[in-house]
Amino acid sequence: MQDALIVHQPAAGNAASKLLLMFHGVGSSAEDLVPLGQALAPGHRDAWMISIRSPHKSDFGQGWQWFSVQGVDEASRPARIAAAMPDFVKVVQHWQQHTGVSAANTTLLGFSQGAIMALESTQVADGLAARVVSMAGRFAQLPQHAPAHTAIHFLHGDNDPVIPAQFARDADAQLRKLGAVSTLDVFGGLGHGIDGRVLQRLLEILAG
Repeated sequence: MQDALIVHQPAAGNAASKLLLMFHGVGSSAEDLVPLGQALAPGHRDAWMISIRSPHKSDFGQGWQWFSVQGVDEASRPARIAAAMPDFVKVVQHWQQHTGVSAANTTLLGFSQGAIMALESTQVADGLAARVVSMAGRFAQLPQHAPAHTAIHFLHGDNDPVIPAQFARDADAQLRKLGAVSTLDVFGGLGHGIDGRVLQRLLEILAG
């Protein structure tokens, strides 16, 4: 697929043991997550790290999106995500086939809308990946069942004005109640973004 940037791949002749797919936010691009992938790569020489570009031009006039956020609300968001989900699943499966890395060794790392798509995939395609890391993301609605094959990690700023951290807190509590593997880290003073603390926690999660 041309709508992706390969940030890192194993050296020629070396078998890949991990696949990390990164998904950007609405109005952003695959290039915006390249620095994050480069920061993660040194500890994962045997991994493919790929930044995925969302398929549609953003309503914001720049960047890309999985679904439109124009006029979106709590009632309309689930249907928009559901319409975009088949393409999201196909992208993940394409790169698993291309790299030869199984779902059991795949991590989906999303920011904002990219995190929304990754999180929601656990409700419709359980086992698509072994791990989902949500940075400044949320479920459209509280999850209805515990993913049997996917661990979920929420990383969120407590000063996020776009997607309040309470969405992550509520989803984490619901997942735990359902019996899922879920963790939550809330970072004081952080807005809708990624800082050094988030990077450090990502390194810890990916090392596990």
